[in-house]
Amino acid sequence: MKPEQLPLLNSVSAPAIHPDGTKAVVSVVRPDFDADSYVGQLWTVPLDPTKHPRRITRGFRDTAPAFSPDGLVLAFLRSDQDGKPQLHVVEAAGGEPQRITDQHAGVGGFVWAPDSHRIAFWARVPEQGRYGTVDGVSSGSEDARLIDTNQYRMNGVGYTGDQRQQLFVVEVPDLGGEPAVAPRGRAAHEQPTRAVTGVPAAKQITFGDADHESPCFSPDGTQLYFVAALHERRDDDLITSIYKVDTSGGRPVVVEPANNRPQTVTAVRPSTDGRWLFYVAQELGETGKDFVARNGVLHVMPAGGGDAVALTDVEHLDVSGPLEPSGPASMLVLNTALGSVELLDVPAEGGITPLVHGARVVTGATVAANGEIAVSFSDASTVGDAASLERGEIRLLTDFSAALRNNSRVSEPLEFEAESTDGHPVAGWLVLPDGPGPHPVLLTIHGGPFAQYTGAFFDEAQVYAAAGYAVVMCNPRGSSGYGQAHGRAIKERMGTVDMQDVLAFLDSALEAFDGLDPERVGIMGGSYGGYLTAWTIAHDHRFKAAIVERGFLDPVSFTGSSDIGWFFGGEYTGGSPEQMAAQSPMAVAPAVTTPTLVVHSENDLRCPLEQGQRYYAQLKKQGVETALLVFPGEDHELSRSGTPHHRRQRFDHILRWWAAYLPTASNRPES
Repeated sequence: MKPEQLPLLNSVSAPAIHPDGTKAVVSVVRPDFDADSYVGQLWTVPLDPTKHPRRITRGFRDTAPAFSPDGLVLAFLRSDQDGKPQLHVVEAAGGEPQRITDQHAGVGGFVWAPDSHRIAFWARVPEQGRYGTVDGVSSGSEDARLIDTNQYRMNGVGYTGDQRQQLFVVEVPDLGGEPAVAPRGRAAHEQPTRAVTGVPAAKQITFGDADHESPCFSPDGTQLYFVAALHERRDDDLITSIYKVDTSGGRPVVVEPANNRPQTVTAVRPSTDGRWLFYVAQELGETGKDFVARNGVLHVMPAGGGDAVALTDVEHLDVSGPLEPSGPASMLVLNTALGSVELLDVPAEGGITPLVHGARVVTGATVAANGEIAVSFSDASTVGDAASLERGEIRLLTDFSAALRNNSRVSEPLEFEAESTDGHPVAGWLVLPDGPGPHPVLLTIHGGPFAQYTGAFFDEAQVYAAAGYAVVMCNPRGSSGYGQAHGRAIKERMGTVDMQDVLAFLDSALEAFDGLDPERVGIMGGSYGGYLTAWTIAHDHRFKAAIVERGFLDPVSFTGSSDIGWFFGGEYTGGSPEQMAAQSPMAVAPAVTTPTLVVHSENDLRCPLEQGQRYYAQLKKQGVETALLVFPGEDHELSRSGTPHHRRQRFDHILRWWAAYLPTASNRPES
């Protein structure tokens, strides 16, 4: 794959299966260079494999499809090129979509009510006078912000205290009715206050000074469950809880199990029979802040109150939502496991049935009334596709990556396991370029650190392999998917066994595969991967060059500059100055001699720009060959969801850097 082929990467949403089980609808979104944005529409996917998928909407970017429970209406989000996502509905049999929201900041997502006549959605509500709510008042002209909290910013959002995410309920209009007509002429003069927008009024249900997330209706439709931090000390911990509120309005009520412990709840859903409340949560220790490498656990509690029971093993499974009912009292969940993401079916009475497992990454699933299951997933040969489950096997229904495979070589990752110097197993992959070699090698390190590489399609590895590089990537201690002990092994020990593991995996790959050149090796990584890259090149000088991207580089300044700085560094490195210094890439930067490209984004609030600037300045001061690449308008997610132009430009700069220090036949320095 080449950087200019980014528009061939079709991302596929979680499927919306029709209640009768005959079809599913997915959104298919891709980068577009002409628009310098992401474009996409909805596709209907028949579950009959003899029929073909087809595009059913023509919007600029249509996403998040969901059928009403009665199957008569399809709801989705639509964004125009310059606007925010708004909720639209269309008859399931086809027709012209109607917009039913007009939120200033756009709609973040939505859920259907059981009666199929109402939809709950969430949206940020900006304070009057901010974020363009008053004509002529630009962001630079807004009133000053007086801040007295720890939690006041979020990467990708900006300030949060003056634009809290709230919940709304809107009535779905009669789609067969005659559209409203705005009065003109004499009628407009006689009815000067009558405004006709065609958009029904939505009722705001929550008003608290916190973000309200993951709403779902009770089975009778009278209440909304949601997740929020509304407790008194919410600014000093990471605890979130389940609440419920009447859909007619009122004060939210906390819903806690009798055996509650400090935890952060990430998803909630009642069983369809109304007896149980399922939720996913991660423990936070006694402080309410110990988030490091905490696996997500599916719990169930009686809907009327009582003790919660853990349905998944906290040590070995790491489950997440969204929760999807698979029966009267069971849920589908996703599980991060061994370089894959599985689909599990978990009933309230206990027991787990794996539905999709192996070398795949499941991204979503829905169940029809007749038991048919539709899933979306990626694997080594597809960025995203839709499938159904038949007798426990995946039955592919789409091929949205055909153009990518037909126009470029997709290199299948070779999975293997190495042994670290202390005998600990390290799992990972090697992506090889064409030809016999010897190939220069790029050791890439993932972010997180509680995240994982998988064997699914990865655009970074494919671009580098197409340029002639062998890509080595692994999941060292600190990564997710291999148990909590594996993830927590680097708590207050960053740069120890994690560096040991990635170097042992690299050495094992160099020894096991003849086509790799051990004398021509580079190293690169982003976020935590940027941390470990910067840390490693201060201790191991074998690398011809390095790329440190959006790195966590100085735990001290990170504390006051990052959106998560008030807790993240202290929990990972330990809070004392001595601990921070002992695990700080800035502290050991004087030992670096490796040519290093530092990449950062101006709007990165997760690892702020100052982290990269100060690291670059230190390398420059000591005479290391270095450069600082800064992307305007981008945040921490540049490599995954930045503008298409910047994503391509990023690849171009990275390949240019490697051409200078690790040239290949297909990636040479520009003359």
